[in-house]
Order: sequence, then structure tokens, then C-alpha cells
Amino acid sequence: MKILVVGSGGREHTFAWKIGQSALVTEIIATPGNVGIAAEPKCRLAPVSSDNPTGLLKLASSEGVDLIVVGPEAPLVAGLSDLCRSAGLKVFGPSGNAALLEGSKVFAKNLLQKYGVPSPGYEVFDDFSQASRYLKRISGPIVVKADGLAAGKGVFVCRDKTEALSALTTIMQEKVFGDAGNRVIIEECLEGEEASFIAITDGKTVLPLASSQDHKPIFDGDMGPNTGGMGAYSPAPVVTPQLHERIMKEIMVPVVQALEKENAPYVGFLYAGLMIKDGKAQALEFNVRMGDPEAQPLLFRMKSDLVPLMIAAIEGSLIDKEIEWFPEDSVCVVMASHGYPGSYEKGKRITGIDEANAVEGVKVFHAGTGRGPDGYITTGGRVLGVTAKASGIGPAIERVYQATERIRWEGVHYRKDIGNKALNRC
Repeated sequence: MKILVVGSGGREHTFAWKIGQSALVTEIIATPGNVGIAAEPKCRLAPVSSDNPTGLLKLASSEGVDLIVVGPEAPLVAGLSDLCRSAGLKVFGPSGNAALLEGSKVFAKNLLQKYGVPSPGYEVFDDFSQASRYLKRISGPIVVKADGLAAGKGVFVCRDKTEALSALTTIMQEKVFGDAGNRVIIEECLEGEEASFIAITDGKTVLPLASSQDHKPIFDGDMGPNTGGMGAYSPAPVVTPQLHERIMKEIMVPVVQALEKENAPYVGFLYAGLMIKDGKAQALEFNVRMGDPEAQPLLFRMKSDLVPLMIAAIEGSLIDKEIEWFPEDSVCVVMASHGYPGSYEKGKRITGIDEANAVEGVKVFHAGTGRGPDGYITTGGRVLGVTAKASGIGPAIERVYQATERIRWEGVHYRKDIGNKALNRC
């Protein structure tokens, strides 16, 4: 099989690495890809942007690819899967209608409310004055969210109305997220522990992956602004077997059934961001793709071949599939540029990647990297996802930081507490 992987981040590098292990696959084309993907067996890059659906369709058709795997959310929301399917191509990723689950937080919240899926209370505003008047009447913590896509940065957890009004100004008046901030959701702030719950679905069967937990804020102790994700681990002990069953019954399956009833049948990865407290879960948000950085520890632990699972989802035969996992724990630490998630400098020389990869049980996945005259350089905010696997969460944490400490560039930043929540539950 020849497979096209759309995207250029750490998630897509992880896809290429995992898909390349399949005996079914002879060649992988990544577009636009990154320098880490280019170094993987069976892989080559094609210079087509993931935001160019016509170009992607032309590439897939001319190359005669057997399967298209779409990594990021933006092309899915833009309808890339619909375009490719109309040309007779196999695509792993939801339709544009189904992708509204992430493309519009208002759409998602209304869907959850309509079908009784547990989720925090909310109000929707498309007028700054009305939203600000509402905020002035409330007290205590509140969450302010941009409606549209904001690369994981459009959610503000605010301690009081002053912070909430500042977030509202950032979204609706300063337009930091562009048109994504034309509408906002002001949502009840829940207490508890967050976890990621990701599944593969063919629109009827929901096949859950192992549990995982992301770390959104930029600083240790979950402090500072939200990012696209600063690290993740799997499994997440906060998701007990009993809670796992409840999440499937009360959240994941009902959402897939709801989308089918709304004439938006779902094929692909379905990701629920959950808040967990007292053995119960509520849905904070949905993503219509594999998480990043959750992809790294999850696929590092996945023993099964990923490709047949994707094909089965497309063909509607997931009911016959199971996923086998390695028993080890896995941890990913994201190494970022100074200033991220705000403005940051590029072109910083990176050293130590080979030394980190030499640590037993470690793989360094590339995201915002490029080639300079003296080796790797930084080209993005989230630069690398250093991922390790070991028997037990403690050894996995120790191993990942042993590798991370070998990598250097000017201004490098990473959290030092990834996995501590799991360690505290041991």
C-alpha cells in the first residue's frame, strides 16, 4: 500500500513512524511533512500544504495512493475528506459536517445538550457588549472559549470576572484568533482532573484506545496560558475500568450516534477532552483527530498494526477489531521555543537529538524543526516530542527526562512535571 499522511507536526511524525512498521505498507508520502518524517523508512515528502485541498487531491490522485490519513483538524473542517471521497479515494478522517464537532464549539455544545451528554453549562454570545455584561453579573471561576479553531489556544480558564473580561477582549476585540473569535462560549468552570479519551470509529462501532492525559498549560503545576499540549502519558490511572465503561456508555457512543442522527456519520479518530471528579466524567470539548501530544505515547504503546484499523473504520467493519497494547507506560515531553504559545524566535540550532534517541526505549518525534547549515534548527513553537516507554510510570518519567536533558538550544523550554499526576496515584 501507498499511504499519504497530511500534516507536518509531531502527530504526523508519529503516524509515519507507526504506519511505516506495517507489513502492508510499501511507501509513505508526507505532505508537507517535516525533517524527522523524511528520515523514517519508507517515507518521502511532497511540498503541498495541508491547507491546499485541491493540491492534496491532485497529489493523491497522481500518486495513486491507497489511503489518505489526515492529521490536523483544519483540513478536516474545510472538507478535505469529502473532496477526496468524491474522487473515489479512501480517507481516514471525518467529513466536513462531522468535523464541526471541533470546528465550532457552539455546534458541539448544542449537540451535547440536545442528546443529553454530560457537559458543563454554557451561554453563547456573538456580541462583545452582551458577553461583557453577562460576565459582570457572575462571580467565581469561569471559562471563556473562542468558537472556532484556535490551535488549542482559544480556551481561557479564568479565576474571576477580571480575567474573564480580559479573555473576552483578547478573543472578540483584539481578534487574536481571527474569525474563530466571532462567537464565544462562556462556560461553567468544573473542578477535577482532566483526561483525554480517544477512540477510532466507523460511525457505528466505537473502538477505544488506551487512556491518556495531556498537559495543556505552559508551566509546571498547570500554570500559565493554554498551549497545543506540553506533554502526555499513557495509561492515565484517573480513568479506572469502571469510569472507562461509563465514558463509553454516557459520552463516546452517544456522540457517535448523535452525529449519525444529524446526518453527519463519523469516520476517524474521535477525541473527548474530559473533566473527571468523584468517578464521573463530563465532556469539556471534542477534537476530530488524534491528539498531539497524546499520539506519541499512545502509538508508542500500540502493539497492533494501525493500518488495518483505519481500513476497517473506512469500510465499516470495526466491530470485528481489537487493539493490543504493550504493557509498559509511556511519557512524552514537548520541548518548545522560548515565548511559546506567544511569539517566539526561529532558527535556533538544536543539539543532542541523536544522543537522546540513543537512550533505551526513547524516540524523539519532530514537530517544529528544519535543517540549517550545522544540523537541526527550530522552526516552530512546539519543536520536539521526546517519548519514552518503560515498565511503570516512574521509570518512564525518569527515562524521558534523561533523554530530554541531552537536547539543547537557546531558549528551550519544557515542563518538568509531566506524568506526576499518574505518579501520585500509584
